[in-house]
Amino acid sequence: MKKLGLIGKDIEYSFSKQYFQSKFEKEDIKDYSYALYSLDHIHQLPALIQANPALVGLNVTIPYKKEVFKYLHQIDETALRIGAVNTLVIFEDKQIKGYNTDVLGFKKTLLEFIGKGPALKALVLGTGGASQAITFVLDELGIPYQLVSRSSNKGIAYDALGEKIISSHKLIINCTPLGTFPNVNEAVELPYQHISEQHFLFDLVYNPQKSLFLQRGESKGAKILNGYRMLEIQAIEAWKIWVNTNTNIR
Repeated sequence: MKKLGLIGKDIEYSFSKQYFQSKFEKEDIKDYSYALYSLDHIHQLPALIQANPALVGLNVTIPYKKEVFKYLHQIDETALRIGAVNTLVIFEDKQIKGYNTDVLGFKKTLLEFIGKGPALKALVLGTGGASQAITFVLDELGIPYQLVSRSSNKGIAYDALGEKIISSHKLIINCTPLGTFPNVNEAVELPYQHISEQHFLFDLVYNPQKSLFLQRGESKGAKILNGYRMLEIQAIEAWKIWVNTNTNIR
């Protein structure tokens, strides 16, 4: 039995395990399993791999998408340019290669969401590893954006957001974990009164289905979307990498 899994912190409610277990059942895939590996520190990764010789691939989630770099022997060019990794391939000699499938997941989902309407400017909430794939795609699509952070030296501070900025940035993307189950009563602090029916609110959070951030936007008439579709696409791409890479997966 070949092992796949997810590393991160506080991942008991992760999408990935349910997704892959369902996939294996539907497609009658009997030679793979998928497990959650909650790590208190990323330096536990080598020991995890050593203790699980059948482990051939991992997904990576918050907070380790950037921290995992120090343990990689190879990095895909796109992941290197982004500066964040969400998929690992583990070779027979225990060398590790990192990839980023969040990019394709977000790009396809965003284009489905906003369509071919008028040009938009975006606010990207958060500056962690999740936001780096998002800004990479926005650059590719030529969508101007501004980062919003608790630290003003990384972008606009949250308390500096007012009517002018909110009104001129019709796409708002939450890349923070705020509002994720079980902390469903949390949301990014924004002047939601300035959001309108011209706005698009995209939340990388997918559990709950409609976060407080999305609820507040919807109450102002904004179009809203959670991160489930993005996760589906990135999982599909991760699977392709695992089965098509020259590793002991074959």
